[in-house]
Amino acid sequence: MKRIAKFYKVSKERFTEDLNEAVPGFTEAEINEIYEQIKLPKRATRGSAGYDFYAPITFNISPGRELLIPTGIRVEMEEDWVLMLYPRSGLGFKYRLQLNNTVGIIDSDYFYADNEGHIMVRITNDSKVGRELRVDRGMGFIQGIFLEYGLTSDDDTDTVRTGGFGSTN
Repeated sequence: MKRIAKFYKVSKERFTEDLNEAVPGFTEAEINEIYEQIKLPKRATRGSAGYDFYAPITFNISPGRELLIPTGIRVEMEEDWVLMLYPRSGLGFKYRLQLNNTVGIIDSDYFYADNEGHIMVRITNDSKVGRELRVDRGMGFIQGIFLEYGLTSDDDTDTVRTGGFGSTN
C-alpha cells in the first residue's frame, strides 16, 4: 500500500476565522479549547478505506436544514491523488446525511491555497422521516478516501491554484 498523504491542523487563526464565519457565537476561550481538541482523521480498522473526520463541535441539524462545518484539517498529498469526501455510512443511512456538493473533491494542490487548504463541508440532513441529526464533538461524521487518478495524453494544464472553493474555474 502506498503512503501518499499526511493530515495536519490548519493554523489557529485560520480555524478561528472560518469557525466564526460558519458558526458564530463562540468565545475566544471556547475556540481555543475546540482547536486544541481537533483530532486528525484516522481509519477505524485495518480494512477501512475511509479516514474518519471528527466533528470539532457538537451540532444538531433538523430535517431539511444544512450546516457548514470547518473541520480544522488540511491534507498534503502527492500529485495525481485526490481525497474524496463522503458522509459516514451510518449517518447517511439513518439521516440521509449528504454533502451539499454530493462528493467533496480535495485536490493535491489545495494544501497550498490561500486558505491553507482548510477542509470545510456543508452537510444537509435530508431525513424523510423527521429525524433530527445530532453529532457530538469528536464523533466521526464524514470520511475521506484517497484515490489515484490519470490524465489525458494531451493534457497541458499549467495553471497554479491560489484560492479555495470555486477558484479554479
